[in-house]
This record gives sequence, C-alpha cells and structure tokens, in this order.
Amino acid sequence: ISSDMNNNSGTPSYFEFTVFSDYGSLRYLFFCLCLLIYMTIISANLVIVLTVCVEKSLHQPMYIFICCLSLNSLYGSAGFFPRFLMDILSDTHFISRPFCFLQIYIIHTYKAHEVNILSIMSYDRFVAICQPLHYHRKMTVRTVLCLLGFAVFYPVCMLAHLFYQFSDLPLCGYKVNRIFCTSWSVVQLSCVDTIVMSLSGQFLGATFIFIPLFFVLYTYLRILLVCRRSSSEFRGKALQTCLPHIVTFVNFCISVFCEVSLSFSKVDEVNTFVIVVVSLEFLIIPPITNPVVYGLNLPQIRAVISGFLRMYKIAAT
Repeated sequence: ISSDMNNNSGTPSYFEFTVFSDYGSLRYLFFCLCLLIYMTIISANLVIVLTVCVEKSLHQPMYIFICCLSLNSLYGSAGFFPRFLMDILSDTHFISRPFCFLQIYIIHTYKAHEVNILSIMSYDRFVAICQPLHYHRKMTVRTVLCLLGFAVFYPVCMLAHLFYQFSDLPLCGYKVNRIFCTSWSVVQLSCVDTIVMSLSGQFLGATFIFIPLFFVLYTYLRILLVCRRSSSEFRGKALQTCLPHIVTFVNFCISVFCEVSLSFSKVDEVNTFVIVVVSLEFLIIPPITNPVVYGLNLPQIRAVISGFLRMYKIAAT
C-alpha cells in the first residue's frame, strides 16, 4: 500500500488510522465485544421498526418518527461498524480515499438526520399537548411525509455540496489520529489554506445543531407553560409521552458535543483511550438507548412487543 500511497498529483490515495494498537490475542476479545454491540444495535432497532410497520395501531405520527429514528441508527451504524470490526482484526489500518469520504458523509448525515427527526418529534408533542383539538388536522399523512422528507433530504443535499468541494482538497499527509474518518482530521492534512472551507463547515454544522436545539427548547417551554395550568393527571400523561424524547434528545446532544469537542482539540495530546471512548459514544449510546427508552417507556410499543413474544412462545411450544 505504501508504494501506492500517493497518486500522480502527490495527494494521498489512502489514509492510515494511527490510534489502533497491537493488542495481540486481546483483539479477538475486543472484536467479539464490538460485534455483540453491533448485533444488539441491529436487533433492538429492527424490533422497533418491525413493530411499528406490522402493527396498524402504531401507524401514527409519533410512532412513525420513532421508526425513522431506529432506521437512522441502523444507517449510521452501518457506516461505521463493518469497517471498524475489520480494523480490529487487521494488522494494517489503511482506508481508501473514496471510502474515507463516504464514511465521513454517512456519519455527518446520520447526525443531521438524528437531530432533525428529534426536532420534528418535539413539534409533534407540542401540537399533541398544546393544540390537541387541531392535532389530526395539522399532523396529517402529507404533513408527516413532508417533514420527514425535509429532515432527510435537506442534510443530504447541503452536505453533498460541501463534501464535493471538500473531496478535491490537495492533501500533504495521510495519517489520521482517529478510529474513523472525520472531516476535521482530513482538513488538517490539507496543503492549502482551508480557512474559508472550515468557516463554512462550522457555520453549516452550527445551523444543523443550534437551530433544532433552540426549536426543541422553545416547544418544551410552551409545553411546560401549558402543563403548569393543567391538572396533575394531564401533567402525568404529558410527561409519559415527552420523557422518552427528552432523554433521547439530551443523550444525543451530549454525545455529539463530546465528539465535536474532540474534533477541535489537539488530538495528539489526548490519551488514546479517551479518543476511542469519545469517538464511539455517539455511534453506540444513542442507537442502543433509543429503542430501549421507547420500547420500555411507551406502553403501546411495549404491549405490541409483549404480544409478539407471547405468540412466539405459543408457536414454539
């Protein structure tokens, strides 16, 4: 690979992850642990997706959004885990330039889709709690599809344009001090001034994060004001439907904040264990906790899953 590291223009055609170490036979243990985590993510999220798709009583906006959240978890995990599992067992940790940029694109769109879907879910809860008489008029099938279309295709188009420019950067290095490709780690290898591209990327990232964040805070402020003037029974029902979303949103924001903080820190001075843990957090914690939070806390989903399990036991006997 080293002989092919540079193409005709001098730009590396491969990148090397430098964080991986040779743990000897322990790498098989790490591989089995990570494979178990990946299988758990796939299984848990598939249960939510199939439950919502099969059960007609769950064909409602809130459950459709939960289904999309699980689909996005599967999408983001697929962009990271297969390659990561290969790297654990491999003696060399090179990744081709096109696949590196594809991985960056998948992980960035995964984050943007997640925060957009969570923002739409907060609007759904706002309408259901603050404007219950208008809920079915406002949250129609067409509205749901339009909101989901915007949540998915807006990041896809915006990031595609940015990464098209980003992929043409002339690079003078190939060592990436991370366990997967990130935009900032690759930009730091550039041979030319990237201040304009960095600022545009930071501005785009800020709009993807802070606009949904302020929107969610606004909707929950309105919900709190309505709950203050309502009965304790109403507040209990509102909390039951909002709590899973609050937990999911806060969990994802903390995970992304840690990962972004790592991107803007001097990774050469950061402990390798910290880099690995922080890098894995937003790719592992939300995809595992989301189906657990919704599957255990929402009685409608819990009841359907329990029904499927009872049917499976009866069929097995």
